[in-house]
Amino acid sequence: MGRLLFLAGFPPAWIIAFAMTLASLSASPALASGTNHAEPSFAPSCHAATGLDTKLERLISAGVPSDTWTCSNKDWIADEPVSWLLFERDSWLGEKRPRYFFSRIARHHGVTFSAIDADGSIRTLAWEEADAEPFAAGPVFRLELPDILPSTQALVVRVERPHSIPLLTEARLVHYPDDADWTQMEVIVLAFVVGMLVLPLFFDISFYIVLRERFVLLHAIMVTAMIGYVLSAGGLISVFDSVPLIGIAVAGPLLWAVGVGFSALFLADFLEEGAQSPVMRRITVATGFWCIFVPGFFALQLPSTQSFDDRAYFYSFVPVIFVISAAVVEAVARGSRGAHFIAVAWTPIILASIERLLRGVGVYTGPSSFDLGIYLATGLEVVVISLAIADRYVVIRRERDAAVTEAQTLEKLSTRDSLTGLLNRRGLEMKFAELVRSGFDTFALVDLDRFKLINDRHGHQVGDAALVACAEALRGNGDPDLVAARLGGEEFVMLLRGANALQRAEALRNAIPMRISGDVEGLELPVTASIGAIQVPRASNNIMTFDAFYARADALMYEAKASGRNRLLYERLTVFDDAPKPRPGSDLKVA
Repeated sequence: MGRLLFLAGFPPAWIIAFAMTLASLSASPALASGTNHAEPSFAPSCHAATGLDTKLERLISAGVPSDTWTCSNKDWIADEPVSWLLFERDSWLGEKRPRYFFSRIARHHGVTFSAIDADGSIRTLAWEEADAEPFAAGPVFRLELPDILPSTQALVVRVERPHSIPLLTEARLVHYPDDADWTQMEVIVLAFVVGMLVLPLFFDISFYIVLRERFVLLHAIMVTAMIGYVLSAGGLISVFDSVPLIGIAVAGPLLWAVGVGFSALFLADFLEEGAQSPVMRRITVATGFWCIFVPGFFALQLPSTQSFDDRAYFYSFVPVIFVISAAVVEAVARGSRGAHFIAVAWTPIILASIERLLRGVGVYTGPSSFDLGIYLATGLEVVVISLAIADRYVVIRRERDAAVTEAQTLEKLSTRDSLTGLLNRRGLEMKFAELVRSGFDTFALVDLDRFKLINDRHGHQVGDAALVACAEALRGNGDPDLVAARLGGEEFVMLLRGANALQRAEALRNAIPMRISGDVEGLELPVTASIGAIQVPRASNNIMTFDAFYARADALMYEAKASGRNRLLYERLTVFDDAPKPRPGSDLKVA
């Protein structure tokens, strides 16, 4: 497989991955300079969700109901118009006060920071979605905070119309602008994953050029989507270009939905015939389109769907997970070779997807670095499936070679006489026009004399032996200017070309009795042959048909038999495009 890749002119995976890693290190100032400060990040103490009309003063007043704020890491809500995060002063006690806010990339209308000082004053800094700055430290964006003073008691963050629970659960305050949950090594691992995804795409291109199978094209689309997903959802795209938050926020989940959808379509097309029941195959295909269009729609995170698109996106994958798992299990149970590869490839990614789903709907919380699991599973999946495609390539190649061999065998059987191995009438007629154009201008029809007596006196087994011996005599010791065929019964044909064709035909006729007497014992009389031969020297572009040759030669052959058998009668013909005009005073004769 590696040889095929090098023949296609593609570098191996480790070169691609290493190049992307170097690009990451050189393009990101923080990574290149090694400024991963290992400083602590500060998580919110409490969180709340309200309508648009709720004011900050109401939330921080002394009479706030105790159930307004949730001061534990559970019951996160992202389907209300506004979410609030409370960072208390106890979180950042020390000399280095936070200066930046970062969180997971997701769509929102805007973020407002309110720093509350000891004297009750509130300093506010508001940012819109377009102001958020993605950076290469995982799928995160950052915003600058208002000044955090020694007297600052709390920081309240107002997130308007959030589209993602992780946008809230992964929110942190940091001192340095390049600090985030992901370490330099984790970003390097992500770059290697992208490199490992690029290699199978090159394989798909190479295999599709050879196979022209639809499942290879479907896998190529799936791999392309997964590359885009890892680049965007992993935040690595920020290394190569300045992409606005909205582009990354939509691209990641949308490309995941497209990639998973095409995975289902690939599964239905890749599995061998009979590996899926007709019903399961239809369900698998329908699930692929469901995944592309339903989660794909919610991935757009439109303003009108803010209240439900986050949970709807994740929940719409639940039937996809069940269907794909059931389809793979069924195919494995049916003995599918390809399904075993798929089971190995997809088990880790299904488990990682379930973990991401649970974290996405807020069942539990965790840092964005947990996503490395799904990225690594994606890389493993694509590589193993590429091996499955390579395996299928070998199987298909063998099947096609076997089919070609079988077709050639069947063609040979259909054009060869089973007893003598000579061409049969069908085989000769198929090649006749080409042979005549190649100069085979002498058509000799051979018939063994009184052959019925041999079958009657000695049996058909001896008669068959005589026919085989006659065929060996007519082969002419491999003469390239001779083609012999058996038309049926005791009737044979010789096509000859070159000088002295008629004399060579007569010599072969004389060889028949000697060959039969030498190969077949117990015959009472020699087995002779009569020949009617037609020779047509080329005088035009017209080519006589097989039937025309046969009719004339057959008449001459019967005339030879009527004349006493064991002889050759011939006729020379000249064929013109147009009948020649006789010269004055002469008669035109055709011999």
